Amino acid sequence: MTVALSAYSRAIAAYEQAGNKAMEPRGTDTQPDQQAGFADLVRNAATDAIRTAEAGERASMAALKGEADISQVVTAVAEAEMTLQTVVTIRDRVIEAYKDIARMPM
Repeated sequence: MTVALSAYSRAIAAYEQAGNKAMEPRGTDTQPDQQAGFADLVRNAATDAIRTAEAGERASMAALKGEADISQVVTAVAEAEMTLQTVVTIRDRVIEAYKDIARMPM
């Protein structure tokens, strides 16, 4: 349950951050390297998802070697599974949005 709450709170924080960036007026005096575009947002999310999956794999390997506590393994694998489910859901919604746009009359 703690894993789910942790993942949800991180997701909410990410949505809030993305929403705050979207609400900023264009042409503000922020540095160009501080302005992340959509591609950067997707790249960072994918990188985080890969790191989470790798952490789950490392925890599983450590458990096989007898070097990790089972609760650590369960937590890491549950986070990786939730991350994968989130990525798949987002992918499905992006595909549906693309299909909706493609069906729009020109």
